[in-house]
Amino acid sequence: MEPTNHTAVSEFLLLGLTDDPALQPLIFSLFLSMYLVTILGNLLIILVVSSDAHLHTPMYFFLSNLSLTDICVSTTTIPKTLVNIQTHTQSITYTGCLSQLCFVLIFGGLENCLLAVMAYDRYVAICHPLRYMVIMNPRLCVLLVLLCLLVTTVNALLHTLMVLRLSFCTALEIPHFFCELTQVITLSCSDTLINNLLVFWGSILFAGVPVSGIIFSYARIVSSILRIPSVGGRYKAFSTCGSHLSVVSLFYGTGFGVYMSSAVTDSSIKNIVASMMYMVVPQMLNPFIYSLRNREMKGALGRLFTGSPSSL
Repeated sequence: MEPTNHTAVSEFLLLGLTDDPALQPLIFSLFLSMYLVTILGNLLIILVVSSDAHLHTPMYFFLSNLSLTDICVSTTTIPKTLVNIQTHTQSITYTGCLSQLCFVLIFGGLENCLLAVMAYDRYVAICHPLRYMVIMNPRLCVLLVLLCLLVTTVNALLHTLMVLRLSFCTALEIPHFFCELTQVITLSCSDTLINNLLVFWGSILFAGVPVSGIIFSYARIVSSILRIPSVGGRYKAFSTCGSHLSVVSLFYGTGFGVYMSSAVTDSSIKNIVASMMYMVVPQMLNPFIYSLRNREMKGALGRLFTGSPSSL
């Protein structure tokens, strides 16, 4: 393939799910409905947490940040897909592609980190209940969120700067509905060894470390719960982290599905669908999981819709 310097690259082509014109209205409706549900659901979570004094705790502070991150993840990818379908085009500018790539890495990494922080929060609440409010003080909670944002931003900027140094071939088609890092790297005609090493170590940092932290936290949680003598006490303790465990299972389960799909099949359509399950579906379902499985959240929603006063 004939290489072309990155300064001459004006745009990439996002091939999306399919180029069949008959299916475009269906895909547009699917993405639009999922996007609206994601935005409205997560905005509702943020509104409930901020307006109800019962939910002004570290767990719900992290939950509201997770909801904001879910909104950002969806807004980074879906609107461009909707615009391309509506305008019957597949193009995205070089600058737009790298910007989308960067923000996907920031918010995707931030979601990983927040899930690990929320697991640590549940560990402290169950294993050290008497010291919970002392350990998880407001200052520490804010610092943990800012640290997560700083680390993910540095990682995303590093990946983006390393992509900037690449030269690209004349074939600039991305078999995806958004600019995904590994797909962009495969289009390059340059030596991508450094980029691939960076992707490898970045995956370990933003997947392996959070997963290890979550596993450690829940191992300690289960150990503490099993030492509770009464069945009712065990159920009450476990119910406080049931929603988070469901979200973690959904997020990393779909992520594992994406990895396995790309490893065992060369079908671009199957890979795109798997990635959509990872980048769109968890963000849409998170509000439902927390509102349906969490008694405090259901109570706060009821007070919000009925106009009942909230007091500690």
